[in-house]
Amino acid sequence: METKQLVKIIELTELPKQIGKEVHVEGKSIALFHLGNGEVRAIGSTCPHTNGPLAEGIVAGEYVFCPLQNWKVSLITGEVQKPDDGIVEVFKTAVKDGFVYIEV
Repeated sequence: METKQLVKIIELTELPKQIGKEVHVEGKSIALFHLGNGEVRAIGSTCPHTNGPLAEGIVAGEYVFCPLQNWKVSLITGEVQKPDDGIVEVFKTAVKDGFVYIEV
């Protein structure tokens, strides 16, 4: 069984709210978001439709819109909103002592 670990990524103060940031962790490209409610979410960085860069998308609530085709992706489940179809990987996050961690 694979053991996951928390990896320190960035200081929370360096992650503006409502703007995505692409990070690379353990060979994975991840889109990181600091939501307006203070939560930090992390999902796979490419849209399942056109491989659009989700970190460059517009954030609205707990969703991000792909900048290429406007697909709406949940930052909680990674699921694309219907009628479109697809899913991206979701990563657990934690904020400790002012730093953001991602579980990989």
